[in-house]
Amino acid sequence: MQIVEIKTDIVNLTEEQFFLLCVRNKELRIEKDKHQNIIIMSPTGAKGSNYNLKLGHVFESWNERKNSGIGFDSNSGFTLPNGAMRSPDLSWIPYEKWNKIPEAEQERFPHICPDFVIELVSKSDSLKQQKEKMEEWIENGCRLGWLIDPATRTTYIYKPKMEATQIPFNETLSGEDVLVGFELKLDKIIL
Repeated sequence: MQIVEIKTDIVNLTEEQFFLLCVRNKELRIEKDKHQNIIIMSPTGAKGSNYNLKLGHVFESWNERKNSGIGFDSNSGFTLPNGAMRSPDLSWIPYEKWNKIPEAEQERFPHICPDFVIELVSKSDSLKQQKEKMEEWIENGCRLGWLIDPATRTTYIYKPKMEATQIPFNETLSGEDVLVGFELKLDKIIL
């Protein structure tokens, strides 16, 4: 994925202005880092999009059965405590947290960090940058994150106060105490 970074630290866009920028440029994938720089990313390639669709299907099937939270795809943006606005490939927030967010804010980029995120490394992504993004999720309150790298068939597991661990695709991922009962075996999804 090609990334263009626009330095805006001296412009100091308000949240409203940033939201309108995103709305008026729906064809772009836009994020904002903690330094207020705007990051424009190219659309996901066809393979990555297919992986996202499959992951979303498996995840939402589990989520509907458990009925304990709300899931989001890569079109959702979240304003993190550090001021960044990020859009993970897949994310989840328990209902008790989501329901505390005012409805008007739910329509925008709510001020909340998901409890669970998945980031999928695409062919043109920098693994180093994706790992830094995962660390940012954890630093801002995410309880469990999976960085999925199809090229190496490895998933990096991120949790607070722990070093990232690696799991090969042929082993089962567990949602642990964040997504109770959720298990995923990526070798069945990413061929």
